[in-house]
Amino acid sequence: VQLQASGGGLVQAGGSLRLSCAASGRTFSTYGMGWFRQAPGKEREFVAGIRWGDGSVGYADSVNGRFTIWRDKNMVYLQMDSLNAEDTAVYYCAAKKSYSGSLYYTASYNYWGQGTLVTVSS
Repeated sequence: VQLQASGGGLVQAGGSLRLSCAASGRTFSTYGMGWFRQAPGKEREFVAGIRWGDGSVGYADSVNGRFTIWRDKNMVYLQMDSLNAEDTAVYYCAAKKSYSGSLYYTASYNYWGQGTLVTVSS
Protein backbone atom coordinates (compact mmCIF):
# COMPACT_ATOMS: atom_id res chain seq x y z
CA VAL A 1 0.00 0.00 0.00
CA GLN A 2 1.35 3.39 -0.99
CA LEU A 3 0.10 6.63 0.50
CA GLN A 4 0.59 10.11 -0.89
CA ALA A 5 -0.36 13.07 1.29
CA SER A 6 -0.87 16.56 -0.09
CA GLY A 7 -2.57 19.86 0.65
CA GLY A 8 -0.31 21.39 3.26
CA GLY A 9 0.74 24.99 3.19
CA LEU A 10 0.84 28.29 5.01
CA VAL A 11 -2.37 29.65 6.45
CA GLN A 12 -3.28 32.38 8.91
CA ALA A 13 -4.74 31.57 12.29
CA GLY A 14 -8.46 31.04 11.99
CA GLY A 15 -8.16 29.80 8.44
CA SER A 16 -8.76 26.42 6.85
CA LEU A 17 -6.90 23.80 4.88
CA ARG A 18 -7.87 20.48 3.38
CA LEU A 19 -5.40 17.64 3.32
CA SER A 20 -5.72 14.73 0.94
CA CYS A 21 -4.25 11.25 1.05
CA ALA A 22 -4.27 9.05 -2.01
CA ALA A 23 -3.97 5.34 -1.36
CA SER A 24 -2.82 2.89 -4.02
CA GLY A 25 -1.82 -0.73 -4.17
CA ARG A 26 -3.52 -3.39 -2.05
CA THR A 27 -5.88 -0.97 -0.37
CA PHE A 28 -8.50 -3.68 0.07
CA SER A 29 -6.18 -5.25 2.64
CA THR A 30 -6.45 -2.25 4.96
CA TYR A 31 -8.83 -1.79 7.84
CA GLY A 32 -8.74 1.96 8.23
CA MET A 33 -6.71 5.09 7.89
CA GLY A 34 -5.62 7.91 10.07
CA TRP A 35 -3.96 11.28 10.12
CA PHE A 36 -1.10 12.00 12.47
CA ARG A 37 1.07 15.04 12.99
CA GLN A 38 4.48 15.82 14.35
CA ALA A 39 5.53 19.26 15.49
CA PRO A 40 9.21 20.19 15.88
CA GLY A 41 10.66 18.63 19.01
CA LYS A 42 7.52 16.63 19.73
CA GLU A 43 6.41 13.07 19.23
CA ARG A 44 4.08 12.09 16.45
CA GLU A 45 0.49 12.25 17.62
CA PHE A 46 -2.86 10.99 16.47
CA VAL A 47 -5.18 13.55 14.87
CA ALA A 48 -8.07 11.66 13.28
CA GLY A 49 -8.92 8.20 12.02
CA ILE A 50 -11.61 6.38 10.12
CA ARG A 51 -12.57 2.71 9.96
CA TRP A 52 -13.63 1.27 6.63
CA GLY A 53 -16.18 -1.22 7.89
CA ASP A 54 -18.71 1.03 9.59
CA GLY A 55 -17.23 4.40 8.68
CA SER A 56 -16.77 5.29 12.32
CA VAL A 57 -14.30 8.05 13.07
CA GLY A 58 -12.23 9.24 15.97
CA TYR A 59 -10.53 12.53 16.76
CA ALA A 60 -7.94 13.78 19.17
CA ASP A 61 -9.45 16.06 21.79
CA SER A 62 -7.33 18.95 20.52
CA VAL A 63 -8.97 18.91 17.08
CA ASN A 64 -12.44 17.57 17.83
CA GLY A 65 -15.03 19.95 16.45
CA ARG A 66 -12.52 21.69 14.19
CA PHE A 67 -11.25 18.87 11.96
CA THR A 68 -13.25 16.43 9.87
CA ILE A 69 -12.05 13.19 8.30
CA TRP A 70 -13.84 11.34 5.55
CA ARG A 71 -13.21 8.86 2.79
CA ASP A 72 -14.09 8.80 -0.88
CA LYS A 73 -13.01 5.56 -2.57
CA ASN A 74 -9.22 5.43 -2.25
CA MET A 75 -8.90 9.00 -1.01
CA VAL A 76 -9.00 10.14 2.60
CA TYR A 77 -9.43 13.81 3.43
CA LEU A 78 -8.87 15.94 6.47
CA GLN A 79 -10.70 19.24 6.56
CA MET A 80 -9.06 21.53 9.08
CA ASP A 81 -10.94 24.62 10.22
CA SER A 82 -10.26 27.27 12.84
CA LEU A 83 -6.56 26.54 12.65
CA ASN A 84 -4.25 27.89 15.29
CA ALA A 85 -0.50 28.00 15.78
CA GLU A 86 -0.57 24.77 17.79
CA ASP A 87 -1.72 22.95 14.65
CA THR A 88 1.58 23.70 12.93
CA ALA A 89 3.22 20.35 12.14
CA VAL A 90 4.04 17.86 9.47
CA TYR A 91 0.91 15.84 8.83
CA TYR A 92 1.09 12.18 7.86
CA CYS A 93 -1.56 9.83 6.61
CA ALA A 94 -1.32 6.20 7.58
CA ALA A 95 -3.16 2.94 7.00
CA LYS A 96 -3.68 0.00 9.31
CA LYS A 97 -4.16 -3.47 7.89
CA SER A 98 -5.54 -5.19 10.93
CA TYR A 99 -8.69 -4.96 13.00
CA SER A 100 -6.55 -5.29 16.11
CA GLY A 101 -4.88 -2.27 17.61
CA SER A 102 -6.46 1.02 18.45
CA LEU A 103 -7.28 3.53 15.76
CA TYR A 104 -5.62 6.11 18.02
CA TYR A 105 -2.18 4.52 18.39
CA THR A 106 0.75 5.15 16.09
CA ALA A 107 1.95 1.57 16.53
CA SER A 108 -1.31 0.23 15.08
CA TYR A 109 -0.50 1.55 11.62
CA ASN A 110 1.47 -0.33 9.01
CA TYR A 111 1.80 2.06 6.10
CA TRP A 112 2.78 5.73 6.12
CA GLY A 113 2.79 8.55 3.64
CA GLN A 114 5.61 11.03 3.28
CA GLY A 115 4.05 13.91 5.21
CA THR A 116 2.86 17.37 4.26
CA LEU A 117 3.77 20.53 6.17
CA VAL A 118 1.07 22.73 7.65
CA THR A 119 2.18 26.09 8.99
CA VAL A 120 -0.27 28.33 10.81
CA SER A 121 0.82 31.90 11.31
CA SER A 122 -0.51 33.82 14.29
